Amino acid sequence: MPDESPEDRPQDRRRFFAAGFAKILRPLADAIEKRLPIQLPILRERLRPPGAKPEKQFLDTCFRCGACADACPAKCIILYQTDDENLRGTPVIDPDLSACVICDELACMKACPSGALTLVDRFDIRMGLAKVRHEVCVRSKGEDCKICIERCPLGDTAIVLGTDGRVHVIDPEMNAGRGCVGCGICQYYCPTMPKAIVISPN
Repeated sequence: MPDESPEDRPQDRRRFFAAGFAKILRPLADAIEKRLPIQLPILRERLRPPGAKPEKQFLDTCFRCGACADACPAKCIILYQTDDENLRGTPVIDPDLSACVICDELACMKACPSGALTLVDRFDIRMGLAKVRHEVCVRSKGEDCKICIERCPLGDTAIVLGTDGRVHVIDPEMNAGRGCVGCGICQYYCPTMPKAIVISPN
């Protein structure tokens, strides 16, 4: 039986067709990119203080001055330490260490000199959204724990005990703007490890 030429081998045929498709699709991708010069938003991975602009705008605007951290009565705002120059010195909140108390003064927003934090009503704050891990929550094991509900600074406008006996977080997007603001108090006081309720940054 004669030897297969390189073009007849399955692996080489796959490479040949892949290269062909790439040549065909590249002009199409370039055309789409030119017609739709859309920049995807930078998603938040860290919890920012109240009133923070969308992440890209926030990073472009923040002075990294620490004024918000100095003004915070709860001392929950820390300046991020990292090798990434784009993120270094920006204010973050780690609810495992300390949480925003939604203070009456709304101090951090008022102290910000750059506009990276803008003053909004306490119910309009959108730091993140609490997510309940029911399989971790001690209520699923019969314990009558309501710490996250009792400690919430916004009370039953943000988090409630449902008729099913489970903790339910109210999503402001689904409730005419009233609901969880992502302050992190529930995560901070949750007694389980890992935490049964955590904040997902907005």
